[in-house]
Amino acid sequence: MKRVKIHDVLAADAALGEIVVKGWVRTKRDSKGFSFLEINDGSCLKNVQVVIDHTPEIVAELDKITTGASVRIDGTMVESPGKGQKWEVRASTIRLLGAADAETFPLQKKRHSDEFLRGIAHLRPRTNKYGAIFRIRSEAAQAVHSFFHERGFRYVHTPILTGSDCEGAGEMFRVTTLEPGERNIEEDFFGKRTALTVSGQLEAELMALALGDVYTFGPTFRAENSNTPRHVAEFWMIEPEMAFADLEDNIELAESMTKSVIGKVLDACADDVELFAKFVDKQLMPTLDNIMQNEFVRLPYREAVDILRKTKKKFEYPVEFGTDLQTEHERFLSEEKFKRPVVVYDYPKSIKPFYMRCNDDNETVAAMDVLVPRIGELIGGSQREERLDVLQERMAEMELSEEEYWWYLDTRRFGSVPHAGFGMGFERLLMLITGVTNIRDVIAFPRTPRHLEF
Repeated sequence: MKRVKIHDVLAADAALGEIVVKGWVRTKRDSKGFSFLEINDGSCLKNVQVVIDHTPEIVAELDKITTGASVRIDGTMVESPGKGQKWEVRASTIRLLGAADAETFPLQKKRHSDEFLRGIAHLRPRTNKYGAIFRIRSEAAQAVHSFFHERGFRYVHTPILTGSDCEGAGEMFRVTTLEPGERNIEEDFFGKRTALTVSGQLEAELMALALGDVYTFGPTFRAENSNTPRHVAEFWMIEPEMAFADLEDNIELAESMTKSVIGKVLDACADDVELFAKFVDKQLMPTLDNIMQNEFVRLPYREAVDILRKTKKKFEYPVEFGTDLQTEHERFLSEEKFKRPVVVYDYPKSIKPFYMRCNDDNETVAAMDVLVPRIGELIGGSQREERLDVLQERMAEMELSEEEYWWYLDTRRFGSVPHAGFGMGFERLLMLITGVTNIRDVIAFPRTPRHLEF
């Protein structure tokens, strides 16, 4: 008989007859003459109940089975007389596939803290919460690809190893084949300083200026020594770039993508999302419904600063024109002032990277950030500077080498066009969808300072 996944068993409209299910034992209850097993195989949040009549052969096998063990069940799918589940499996045979020592298995039937579970990240996906998180993560990733595919974007793969710093911050992981003590960079593998990428944006721009609309979706790295609930050293970024596009096109794409991914996850992972709405964030569904049903506010940076300065709310960080908005400011605007997502645009050029398009006032750039409740900044992007002379001026102001970026400047020399794009932190999107407040809990194996397990 062919194995049937537990999701398909529980979703069936009619009994499937004799079936095989395989999974891990969540609970085991013994009664006189029979036993109950709750089995989960990761395909859905819910378990399937297996009813086992005691026979000498089955009892001998049951004695080896404890919570955490993996099993194969051959049996018949029947209607369940119990509440909360339409179907159950009446076992004819059971087989232990992999034992779990009852004394040392760390996931007993009790509530475990997130901090404890981070220490056993190799096992935490077997819990209800983390199984749900990683199913949602999978569905959200698929929704990202579907959104761009439906809009005619091409998926491109930008390099992980790079010789340039997109952000200009210098907080990059260095990559080398040199032995400790060897200092001659020319003898290194690439013959120059090499790092893990902080963004695929610059390379995505090159592709957009040939293919039109493109996106990249992959891992990026920041060597920031930050132990906060919002930072990890390795994370995933969604970065579209559009040729023949301006800032307004960028804002429309950002809003549409956010709503599309959330909507598809809510449809495909209703049970998993409900878990977080019940036990993690009681306001999760109102927050997501509000995002889905309302247009995002468009707010110039200058007006945002005026609002923040005039409010009676006390902030830890002062607000002045020419300073970047902090998370507390971003959350105030989206949670308290407007009570929905806010797109802040036209930031001062003094606080933005060289590649953002200068506005006619020569004081601001065509940049935009999408701010959402609970998270703050979800998306950051801009119209890119397509004018060669202006781009060169900005690079000179920031003391960036034209020789190092010769390939980037070439795209402005040969058929330059207006273009725009943004970056969305995938983990921040998952935090928004689930209500989870620590980024370490929406990525399977978080990389943080002094932590490189698994």
